[in-house]
Amino acid sequence: MAVIKLPYVVSDVDRHGNVRYYFRRRPEPKVRLPEKPGSLEFREAYEAAEKRKPVAKPTKKPHEIKGTFAYACHHYFNDKATFKRLDKSTQGWQRRALDEIAATHGDKQLAAIAPRHVRKLRDEKADTPAAANNMLKALRSLFEFAKENDLVDTDPTREVKRIKYVAKGHHSWSLIEVADFEERWPIGTKQRLAMALLLYTACRREDVVRLGPSHFRGERIVYTQAKNEHRNPVHMDIPVHPDLAEVIAASTVKGDTYLITEYGKPFSVAGFGNRFREWCDQAGLSHCSAHGLRKATAARLAERGATPHEIMAITGHQTLGEVQRYTKAAQMRGLADAGMALLPNRKKAEENGGTSAPKSVESDRSKTRSHNDPSH
Repeated sequence: MAVIKLPYVVSDVDRHGNVRYYFRRRPEPKVRLPEKPGSLEFREAYEAAEKRKPVAKPTKKPHEIKGTFAYACHHYFNDKATFKRLDKSTQGWQRRALDEIAATHGDKQLAAIAPRHVRKLRDEKADTPAAANNMLKALRSLFEFAKENDLVDTDPTREVKRIKYVAKGHHSWSLIEVADFEERWPIGTKQRLAMALLLYTACRREDVVRLGPSHFRGERIVYTQAKNEHRNPVHMDIPVHPDLAEVIAASTVKGDTYLITEYGKPFSVAGFGNRFREWCDQAGLSHCSAHGLRKATAARLAERGATPHEIMAITGHQTLGEVQRYTKAAQMRGLADAGMALLPNRKKAEENGGTSAPKSVESDRSKTRSHNDPSH
């Protein structure tokens, strides 16, 4: 037992190896002292015991009180079977949404939260519907975890609907915009390499920052998408486009990843997104983004007649829904071209000495004239 050089202070070690301190002045009862010698809590408790005043019990923090919102969040964030298995980006936005709620309501009992409380939280973010819906999704994940671990019996989020809104989505790059970026950032620059990797693999930001020489095997790119890689991994195996091979061959690679910061480190997902935005701004393309290149690649494949399943093999989409949007848009464009070609071209017809009306219209005119002519 270690003895502290303070009157009446003794210590011992519990079965977990933690040192515990006490104020012991016989024949008075032994009093437990919180924290460690030198801390404010320890000093205040020692002075109170020395003056024979009751030692105030340390106040528990919200996440230490079983059943509170903060308690549920704390255990959810540390659960290996649920939260830890989410990809990093999902962990990030869920933690931010739940931490924001916990900052105000962390001490509230989770079981006392009713649908009306959830609706109020949702409506407080009505001006930013995407953020409101993400908050609702995070709450649903938390309550699903809480039900499974017997912290609550019901899930109030199931009675709350998402806010409906029309998402603008990411701008899909045009061929002219790609050319403008390439003109500003020629082959051999880091910016051009980043754009080529995004354009010719249709990968996401979280994938492009991880791509490196080890993923290029012969004339193919083999990698696992970061999204849901621990729950439902999507393994990609696509050919290397000749234009991408040309850009990579002209680029200097110094690490395990193709894209590195000025400090020689791989980009973080958010860091790359911000930097690529700066490169777009410098090229006069402030409305363009990294994700827009993925969308542009899928749209171009559809315009050139690729089937939805062929597009999915390149983009890694797991459902036809998203890909069919690109295909439908391309088909509508082709149908519009074919339909517009059926309309008469007056100027062209006049130059050829004919009429701009379709043959069916001319036939109807001829029949009408014949019927109204008295000589017939």
